[in-house]
Amino acid sequence: MTTHTPVGAKTPRMNFAQTAPKVFRALIGFDAAAREGLDPTLVELVQIRASLLNNCAYCLHMHTNDARKAGESEDRLHMVAVWREARHFFTEREQAALALTEAVTLVAEGGVPDAVYAEAAAHFDEEELARVLALVFTINTWNRMALATGKVAGTDER
Repeated sequence: MTTHTPVGAKTPRMNFAQTAPKVFRALIGFDAAAREGLDPTLVELVQIRASLLNNCAYCLHMHTNDARKAGESEDRLHMVAVWREARHFFTEREQAALALTEAVTLVAEGGVPDAVYAEAAAHFDEEELARVLALVFTINTWNRMALATGKVAGTDER
């Protein structure tokens, strides 16, 4: 993979993993527990949608690449940003997860509507739903960490 830093790109502020390793490891554990048992495709779609909403280029770059490596199609990757207008690209289960991702990510704009929660609950059993919610919590935390510490898209260090 070629990494590049365009002229005028921001520079990282802090290496959070080195500065707060115990916190970082705890978040990795939380993330791993959240995704356990979930369809890897669904995991990437949720992470991509939240990263788009949060304008997190670092995480968006990472998760679109991860999705491609897992076999996700370019068509579907291009449609995540406009999934409501391109529902036929996504299963009803994926649509429910994307709607829940939006509601939780944008929680300050109107909470998590009962209808959105009920639709997700209709497609996921309670344990799966808890994991989807935890996944949304973790990607929002990762997005905020990347944005606050000045992570540069295309410099994934995993």
